[in-house]
Amino acid sequence: MAPYILAIDQGTTSTRAILFDHSGSVRATGQKEHEQILARPGWVEHDPKEIWANVREVVALALARGEATSRDVAAVGIANQRETAVVWNRATGEPVYNAIVWQDTRTQRIVDGLGGAEGSARYQARVGLPLATYFSAPKVTWILDNVDGARAAAERGELVFGTVDSWLVWNMTGGVDGGVHVTDVTNASRTMLMDLATLSWAAEIADDMRIPLSMLPEIRSSSEVYGVGRAGGLLPGVPIAGILGDQQAATFGQACFEVGMAKNTYGTGNFMLLNTGTEPVPSEHGLLTTVCYRVGDGPAVYALEGSIAVTGALVQWFRDNLGVIQEAADIESLAATVEDNGGAYFVPAFSGLFAPYWRSDARGALVGLTRFVNLGHIARAALEAVAFQTRAVVDAMEADSGVVLTELKVDGGMVANRLLMQLQADILGVDVVRPRVAETTALGAAYAAGIAVGFWAGEQDVVDNWAEGERWSPQLAEAERERGYRNWEKAVTKTFDWVDDDVEQ
Repeated sequence: MAPYILAIDQGTTSTRAILFDHSGSVRATGQKEHEQILARPGWVEHDPKEIWANVREVVALALARGEATSRDVAAVGIANQRETAVVWNRATGEPVYNAIVWQDTRTQRIVDGLGGAEGSARYQARVGLPLATYFSAPKVTWILDNVDGARAAAERGELVFGTVDSWLVWNMTGGVDGGVHVTDVTNASRTMLMDLATLSWAAEIADDMRIPLSMLPEIRSSSEVYGVGRAGGLLPGVPIAGILGDQQAATFGQACFEVGMAKNTYGTGNFMLLNTGTEPVPSEHGLLTTVCYRVGDGPAVYALEGSIAVTGALVQWFRDNLGVIQEAADIESLAATVEDNGGAYFVPAFSGLFAPYWRSDARGALVGLTRFVNLGHIARAALEAVAFQTRAVVDAMEADSGVVLTELKVDGGMVANRLLMQLQADILGVDVVRPRVAETTALGAAYAAGIAVGFWAGEQDVVDNWAEGERWSPQLAEAERERGYRNWEKAVTKTFDWVDDDVEQ
């Protein structure tokens, strides 16, 4: 068998291709950022054609750096930004509009109209999700309502919808010339259109949202062969055999296969998943019930998830909007110039607040300012905001599941920030553990694809490959930890009710 599995990790800000060997070690990588299109406040878009071009470029780069060809690749796995919605013409392959990104809040009026008297919980018992701008289906409704001719074309069966995984697989397997239109259960569970019990599309909900069923991809497992790379492409004949939404991919890569195991990914946003086993667990504390993974014909495994909209994106904002730092990594040294936050608290509700608050009317706030506060204090407050938001999710997760966290497995780009990891341990009061291979999102997609083609035997190989890299233990007294969290919760309340009904969200 070929010596490598290739993972494509298509994220919110960049696309990466990584070659993994049988030990789960990185052999070569390629990465490229794509444009964040911010036409109006609250709007976030990506160009699907740019993303597809970047995928081709980073795959070629990874192969070249690994001195490999497609013949050295046993299978391809895909991890993707999840709720981001793409609508394209099945005959021409052209997107009818930019991809609307998961962070985008323009669909608030659509969401409010769907909720009606029942409110945000209208579909939650069936799909595991509250009505919110976060999820894919209202974005599709917006495109069909606002792009000239789109609704009529969709009703004629000419348009298809998919999250980014579907867009990539369709193009990789031939596009207009026989491209496969599929998604996996993890991505389908983020649309608001999939019944968690049956793992099939809920026709009545699609009808409520005025989305023709003909637009929707076929729902498949997370680990099976969906098709092969098209002839003449970068990966001709290579099986595309794994699809996982990025956060579920990280959970898979962290070997969280037992009930009660949890991981937290620090990326553009933060996402914590807790494995709850083969039965979905409804949340009463602001979390999402979602599919964690499904391997082949095996049972689906479910998770509780706490989704935080803005964490790494806050550091990007410091860099790109304010120009305070030159590189994202510079925030650590700036925050290290002070011993505490100086009384300042930063609530980055740029896209409203996700779990456990679910307040789309919230907007960002920096509170507790005095003349004593300097840029170092504000940088530290930004890092603490990441850790405090995670603490709020952990509290909700423990309340829903009855499982008390004893340590937290972490991954994602921000875990390179050692100060942040120490702050996280201090604010949670438990150890924080980073794996030896930090690329767990890509690695999870690779494992799913490799298991499907026999490159790895199964989940036990994933467990055997996982190894601890670094650990941080709490150093903060409990009284000080609780005082800081109390002030954070007070700061959160200052962000509520900012967006009025007559303001475009």
